[in-house]
Amino acid sequence: MTDPLAPPALGAERVVCPDGPERPLLEAVSRALLRRGCEDLDRVPVLGRRGNLPGDLRGPALAYEDCAEAVPLAQVDRVDAAAVAGWVTGRYPAGPYPAVVLGSAHGSAAHLAAALGAPWLPTGFTVRVPWPGGSVGDWPAAMEWGAQLADLILAGNPGVTVRQVHDPAGRGPLCGATVTLHVRWQRLPAAYREFLHTGLRPGGTALTLRDTRTWPVLELTDRHSFQLGSPANGLRHEDQTVDNPSFRRLLESLGEDRWSTPHLDTPPRYAETAGEPELDSELRRFGADAARPVHRVLYPGPEVLSACVADLYREWLDSSGRDSDSCVVESGRLIDPWQVLTAGLVPYWCESAARPALDAAEWWLAGSRAFAAVTALPDPPGTICDAYAGAAQWRALTTFAGQHPHLSRTALSRYPTLPLPISHASEVLRLRHGRTGAPGRLPLDHAVSALRRSGSRLGLLVV
Repeated sequence: MTDPLAPPALGAERVVCPDGPERPLLEAVSRALLRRGCEDLDRVPVLGRRGNLPGDLRGPALAYEDCAEAVPLAQVDRVDAAAVAGWVTGRYPAGPYPAVVLGSAHGSAAHLAAALGAPWLPTGFTVRVPWPGGSVGDWPAAMEWGAQLADLILAGNPGVTVRQVHDPAGRGPLCGATVTLHVRWQRLPAAYREFLHTGLRPGGTALTLRDTRTWPVLELTDRHSFQLGSPANGLRHEDQTVDNPSFRRLLESLGEDRWSTPHLDTPPRYAETAGEPELDSELRRFGADAARPVHRVLYPGPEVLSACVADLYREWLDSSGRDSDSCVVESGRLIDPWQVLTAGLVPYWCESAARPALDAAEWWLAGSRAFAAVTALPDPPGTICDAYAGAAQWRALTTFAGQHPHLSRTALSRYPTLPLPISHASEVLRLRHGRTGAPGRLPLDHAVSALRRSGSRLGLLVV
């Protein structure tokens, strides 16, 4: 029973970080189910602002804005994971739906959900909290501060864990302004369970997609852990030392001259992108209790799911008698599933602008039937780091087009330091590819069998 004297929960709009990985995908899929694009999602990420200011003024200005958008310190104990789950499900129209897609934040999961006509539900959410007196280079102090905040969140939220990530390559100067906490459900929140019961049509399926990458993780308690760096940004854990010239240059670009060597013997655990494995068991029990089919899709890296969903889209377009010769290579937040569907495009999503992500996209293009058109949407990472692909690699990627290569000039002009709003993807795709008409829904059984078939050679497992 709710305590009537307890302060109200903090609104989910404030809790779920707008620059976190889940928010853009949630916005994009909810619009696709309303048969809308992302033209109105014109919020510029914090790292993309104040580009006209000199560096000594821009850093403090961005830190101020990042803290202003974060969860206020005095309200951290009011973060309510159950309320966030209700806000997530409330983003979608009433069902029933043929399927519900849950899992890791991945752009191709959003494309798959949009094609199925299914909602996408994240299995965690990102929270940012101010760090007074913080420093990009002092990650031990960040860990100590984050532990205090995690205790406040965990005290009021049973059934979740908190993974703190300190990542200079991904967050640049903002690492010293706020701390990043990934709140992840261990059990199905009540709002998700109710949504699955009432939102699925008879015979409808719950489809979970989980990234199984690992990363060195410090387990501080049984529900709170700390992670230095992220597999999303191209730098390995062992690369994050001042002995590495590339990492040292990154710190220097951020005005940092101190950095403690990470614990190189830290055991690997599932990375922050994975979600909690206990949730798989919860979903299986739900399926058994509700007599609903549940499929799990486990992928060893984001490029594997990207390739499998892109191949699925092309096969689906071919079988529908539509042209499948135009491809869009998206990255980061630059994604618009409804525009992709209505333009008849084959989508391949890069998790970030990291060199390994682009290498994987090039390998997929090289092994695919040639495309007449390839459009690339480079999402500027916001920091200068050797781990990110240069403009030349983005240009090379578009040369796989037989006739119509296109690289967004606007994105390139802001690359690599000024990230763009989601609406930029909508604008480019609308001007380059137009719309050929709303497609029918992708049959779920076809999607599952195609993923199982193509994934078997890439390490993707469908069970």
